[in-house]
Amino acid sequence: MSIFEELESEVRSYSRGWPVVFDRAQGSHLYDESGKPYLDFFAGAGALNYGHNNPRLKQALVDYIQRDGVTHALDMFTVAKRDFLQTFRDKVLDPRALNYKVVFPGPGGANAVEAALKLARKVTGKEAVINFTNAFHGMTLGALSVTGNSMKRGGAGVPLVHATPMPYDQYFDGAMPDFLYFEKLLQDSGSGLNEPAAVIVEGVQGEGGINAARLEWLKGLDDLCKRHNILLILDDVQMGCGRTGPFFSFEDAGITPDIVCLSKSISGYGIPMALTLIKPELDVWEPGEHNGTFRGISPAFVTAKEAIDVYWSDDALEKSTKAKGERIETAFSGIVEAYPEANLAAKGRGLARGLEFANGDLAGRVCAEAFARGLLMETSGPDGEVMKLLPPLTLTDDELTQGLSIIDESVKAVLTK
Repeated sequence: MSIFEELESEVRSYSRGWPVVFDRAQGSHLYDESGKPYLDFFAGAGALNYGHNNPRLKQALVDYIQRDGVTHALDMFTVAKRDFLQTFRDKVLDPRALNYKVVFPGPGGANAVEAALKLARKVTGKEAVINFTNAFHGMTLGALSVTGNSMKRGGAGVPLVHATPMPYDQYFDGAMPDFLYFEKLLQDSGSGLNEPAAVIVEGVQGEGGINAARLEWLKGLDDLCKRHNILLILDDVQMGCGRTGPFFSFEDAGITPDIVCLSKSISGYGIPMALTLIKPELDVWEPGEHNGTFRGISPAFVTAKEAIDVYWSDDALEKSTKAKGERIETAFSGIVEAYPEANLAAKGRGLARGLEFANGDLAGRVCAEAFARGLLMETSGPDGEVMKLLPPLTLTDDELTQGLSIIDESVKAVLTK
């Protein structure tokens, strides 16, 4: 591994916790170069909801490449883009009565967020944006300005401005009514709060610690935005594409955000792709006003279309995701009860799950024990105190059983030393 130490920047992170060289992957497993398997409950930080090298998606991709299909096309019209848009409309938007225009902002989630923030400011003529405690929206300057983590914000090197944080759901553990502080500032002409163009929120905060907003809280936020004429941006980069059960994390709340950000698993295969969905009346862009060289990666359109055809033509995956999530919730609740002195907490929704420890050292040690037993997990939260699970949605019941058994052993190894 010396070449990595010699040439790769110190900014690398995941490889520090998993110091092996991976060579191939299939389904819910990664294999190192010696052939040792690792059960993957990380799934590309949520970019591989349908597993590694999903055979249906792989075949569609190989067929497209073999026939010399266009790979790079900026925002030109291509057959691959047309097929994706038609499938996305017919099987995702229309069944949910969602009327959105599609912006291809660039290949990553931060691109989708930047486009959303720029458009909200252009539409409203206002600069300020409201974000939430422990939010994570990306590493570019605009996305960092609405991100909560102080370490990530510190990497900006310049002041991060035009954003004001508000308490996320349960930030005060129920001690205050929802939106009491936010609403008071909006209504008080002496509060000093700049009139916001938009509010940006995650339905479940992944990097922030698997904080799942209550559905009634999301409904209340949507109502507040409507009453105060504020655009609502829903960042579904990590929690969209079925991670919480439904295709969008906000569906069960019965709301329709003004702008939705998607990336990570939208391509289905780990190929870079992002979408910013906007209500038609917000489509006030001038041609080329937001663009990027890699906003038309046709192989991603091909695998995205295939993923939607395979997994979103019915509700089987949604039901499976919710059922497996309930299994994890039951298992985690059992661990919490087994170690009352540790003050653990089970968190999450669907197949975005977390087990919160007293500190980041404990959570990190549990993940290290799991890695030694052949399971990949990461930590999240402001101090890395949450053991975070993002397994492929397609994992089998046996794989889930195996993973939960390793987690149980790993927690025991750390908490009973």
